[in-house]
Amino acid sequence: MGENYATQMDAARKGIVTEQMEIVAGKEHIGTDRLLELVSAGKVVIPANKNHKCLDPEGIGSMLRTKINVNLGVSRDCRDYDVEMEKVLSAVEMGAEAIMDLSSHGDTGPFRRKLTAECPAMIGTVPVYDSVIHFKRDLETLTADDFINVVRLHAEEGVDFMTLHCGITRKTIDQIRAGGRKMNIVSRGGSLVFAWMSMTGQENPFYERFDEILDICREYDVTISLGDACRPGCLADATDGIQIEELVCLGELTKRAWDRDVQVLVEGPGHVPMDQIAANMKLQQSICNGAPFYVLGPLVTDIAPGYDHITSAIGGAMAAMYGAAFLCYVTPAEHLALPNLDDVKQGIIASKIAAHAADIAKGVPGARDQDDKMAEARRNLDWERQWECALDPETAKAVRASRAPEEEDTCSMCGKFCAVRSMNKALNGEKVDIL
Repeated sequence: MGENYATQMDAARKGIVTEQMEIVAGKEHIGTDRLLELVSAGKVVIPANKNHKCLDPEGIGSMLRTKINVNLGVSRDCRDYDVEMEKVLSAVEMGAEAIMDLSSHGDTGPFRRKLTAECPAMIGTVPVYDSVIHFKRDLETLTADDFINVVRLHAEEGVDFMTLHCGITRKTIDQIRAGGRKMNIVSRGGSLVFAWMSMTGQENPFYERFDEILDICREYDVTISLGDACRPGCLADATDGIQIEELVCLGELTKRAWDRDVQVLVEGPGHVPMDQIAANMKLQQSICNGAPFYVLGPLVTDIAPGYDHITSAIGGAMAAMYGAAFLCYVTPAEHLALPNLDDVKQGIIASKIAAHAADIAKGVPGARDQDDKMAEARRNLDWERQWECALDPETAKAVRASRAPEEEDTCSMCGKFCAVRSMNKALNGEKVDIL
């Protein structure tokens, strides 16, 4: 970081074009003057901790390409950090712009430091998870200082963005206990904060000591991802009063962060019926003054375990089209197990399809270029060119190889009935041979 500014937002407000801004402007085909305006206003964030030296920076905002995040990390049941690092490398190779380490077991520090030392993608964490692991003490025995100290530790280690569940307060305890929700709180971090408040009788330290957190984030230029502790975990709970009241609180916290030049993402649902997605996006944009929206899915039905990468991609495409900027991937293992390598791949591809489809719908500059190239390759029956244009060329090649057609210039479904083949021959004045 330069000495004349504290954060990317601070630099933008001073008219300083940072190295990270130059890179993002080039990737997004946007002028640096326009990018300065957007970062200054908080409508674009560039998560870039000054200690993450190998970062390939990205911009997150609804007017830019939709970015995707991949959640990884070990648990008590799956403890192999080498496998998780393999997933990280695979995710980055497949185009994931961000990796969140959600580890909940073991010595998390070395893995986190390895990520910020070697991974070019944005790195995110959820400090409340790591607090229990770091101090090796039960949740009830942790203090507010303990939680804040872990936030500082992650910032020092180079984490670019942190999910902090700042919008859940003691008032939320009464709301949840009053009933009305089918799934209560499904956010892991939100449930931990809820449990800590319930057991200790204290206020949420991430809310009560928000100014201290801002000091830390400003020092290292950590982007705060305001966690939606009360996101709906089923369709029945979508867009209810508890979710909206937390969002109002997050809107107030966003303004407080901006007053300190701290960049902010706002997290959103969750499980949402398709007919409520547009309204959710509009509500967030209004309440949070255009801060980039980071959504999990949203999943548009509750009945597809094993296929939730699909339910998520449907909702994600719609959410991004209506203004979400950042999609958290969902794998086929969602609700069932820790994802394996194949699950990770399926989740990434589904999310990238959703993001790409939304970018085309939004008219993001250059978003359709690859599609147009694919159309030309298909018209010319140029299979090698099609592989180059494909989102997942290896799978496309494997499918074709497994059912190789009799005629090279066809596929095995249509054969000589191929419409493209027939049209090419007819337009060239050639005989269209079928039998």
